Amino acid sequence: MARLTSVAPRTVWPDEALHFTPWLLENADVLAELLGIDDLVLEAAEHRVGGFRLDLIGRDQGTDRKVIVENQLGRSDHQHLGQIITYAAGTNPSTIVWVTTGFREEHRAALEWLNHRTDEDTRFFGVEIRVVRIGDSPVAPNFELVVKPNDWEKTVKKAATSTGESASAVVYREFWAVVLDRIRDRYPSWTNATGLNKPWQPIGTGISNVQLLMSWFNGVLTHQVYFSANAEENERRYAILVEHRHIVDSLVNAEVTWDPMPDNKAARIIVSSPFNDINDRDRWDEMAEWLITNQERLREVLTRVDLR
Repeated sequence: MARLTSVAPRTVWPDEALHFTPWLLENADVLAELLGIDDLVLEAAEHRVGGFRLDLIGRDQGTDRKVIVENQLGRSDHQHLGQIITYAAGTNPSTIVWVTTGFREEHRAALEWLNHRTDEDTRFFGVEIRVVRIGDSPVAPNFELVVKPNDWEKTVKKAATSTGESASAVVYREFWAVVLDRIRDRYPSWTNATGLNKPWQPIGTGISNVQLLMSWFNGVLTHQVYFSANAEENERRYAILVEHRHIVDSLVNAEVTWDPMPDNKAARIIVSSPFNDINDRDRWDEMAEWLITNQERLREVLTRVDLR
């Protein structure tokens, strides 16, 4: 049998800002699984907070609350403890994550003290970076959660009991089911997807790595053209769309946000609706009609603009 061996993190990520932070931005699922936050999305690196720069900022899309992450490719120190408190004050997150190669006992105790003293909507996590390999296999992340909020495991377990879905997940699934039924009735060739229990619902366009993404984004119902290939290809396609912006403006009769997502590997345009409450079930029919109408328009944009 091969042996499991540890690998020094800096042999994988020599520089924190240039290598580790971008890697974590693109691999948010590693943290999501560890923290028990299924809907974790990391949105930007080097986020400016006053005169400082926070390593990563994102959102728990299941609760629509901010998440911040401060990385440290070294043992915990007082400077980074001060930084995470400063960043928390400047961004008002619900979840604060400090990632290091090892926690000093004093800093572990400081995070535990913060979890005891802050309200139930504020959570501090301490994560230690581990990298392992088996024999000559490729290296793999194997992070360890060393500090978590009080009763966090019970909270996560409770959310996963009964139907296996949180209350927000049930609402998302039911909402997308209504929307998709409407779409299939009118345009059966568009999709055979079933409703996700997430804040988003993608639909293919027939163009590789180009999706029409229906989404509750920052609490607002939106329709997005989302590019999900590699960074270079996304940038190329986004530039083509910008060049033909007049076509978008002529077809889409709604507020459009142009988002190149420079700190991410994706890019998108976002069409925002007037709807901001998914729990307003009496208006679900209106919301579905808005999504279908704008999907018609966005598909016409993709027909007129050659992104292949």
